[in-house]
Amino acid sequence: MKGLRFVAPLGVFLLLVIFLWRGLSLDPHEVPSPLINKPAPRFALARLDDANQMIRRDDMLGKVWLLNVWASWCVACREEHHTLVAFSKTKAVPIVGLNYKDTRADGLGWLGQFGNPYDVSAFDQDGRVGIDFGVYGVPETFVIDKAGMIRFKQIGPLTEEVIQTRIQPLLRQLNG
Repeated sequence: MKGLRFVAPLGVFLLLVIFLWRGLSLDPHEVPSPLINKPAPRFALARLDDANQMIRRDDMLGKVWLLNVWASWCVACREEHHTLVAFSKTKAVPIVGLNYKDTRADGLGWLGQFGNPYDVSAFDQDGRVGIDFGVYGVPETFVIDKAGMIRFKQIGPLTEEVIQTRIQPLLRQLNG
């Protein structure tokens, strides 16, 4: 009977070790989004470069496009920016920026200093559109299909590997 007293705690301990091991092996950039294969949230925001012009989700219907959420104060955005600029030069897909919880002057200054990979940037000063997209933090990137459905979400900086192994094959499939 004395041996059974140690079996239950040992079993609980082993179960906790298994859960911990599984949790540590997960990629934090692959947080499942409930929006995958759902319509992208509707939005209508002023453009970053011209407060008198609007950009809407519906303006992009009929095109496969990338939405990149960024901010001038974001260190990780600076990390991904060179990769995003290089990818934009391929003209593989329109890239829409969502300038998130920033100031217009800082956002424009940042693009002027580091280069502008965006076909257009929307100005989401209060972050409401970002929240509608389920943004955890910046940068985040979404691939949206011709019907306005979200097909991919990248949390954190884009890398050449993510573009080559995940985004480009998806773009070929969606445009094919």
